Amino acid sequence: MAKLIYAAITSLDGYIEDAHGKFDWAEPDEEVHRFVNDLQRPVGTYLYGRRLYDTMVYWESPPGYWESPPGYWESPPGLAAASPTVRDFAAIWRAAEKIVYSTTLQAVGSARTRIERDFDPAAVRRMKASASADITVGGAALATHAFAAGLVDECQLFLAPVIVGAGKHALPTGDLRVDLELLEQRRFTNGTVYLRYRTRG
Repeated sequence: MAKLIYAAITSLDGYIEDAHGKFDWAEPDEEVHRFVNDLQRPVGTYLYGRRLYDTMVYWESPPGYWESPPGYWESPPGLAAASPTVRDFAAIWRAAEKIVYSTTLQAVGSARTRIERDFDPAAVRRMKASASADITVGGAALATHAFAAGLVDECQLFLAPVIVGAGKHALPTGDLRVDLELLEQRRFTNGTVYLRYRTRG
């Protein structure tokens, strides 16, 4: 049975975007990026909300972000000249299946991708039961649905050494409690801290 994993880079005060929708402060350096690649390598399927999918496919970001020119991971401009870490991530991303949950998206911009109009917890449970590789859920809103349905098995959080004050929360808010067990921690030289938790119950 596959695990469903929620992974996010978050500010120390718990935001994945600041109040202006920016996340350039979350830029991983080479050490962190290599570690992220190794975590993503065994993943077979990405579950995306619309906004995160658009970010991954139609990327427009500050120069140097992810050490790659602005572009999209399906066919990043200048990929041949990018670092081995960036080329590795692009290959990992293209190899995985992708499901985008959106009521408005009419067409996808990447291969191995399909659209689902509704997030169906029962369908995700069946996917977990039949998958031979782990699944990640991306996007805070979609992850909240997965947490609420008791589907998330692990959280992989990268805490960036910054406080942004406001923005989009990385973790569910409101009347939802999820108990966690710390499985792993790691500190990187740039001050980022990685925490891996297993959900309980």
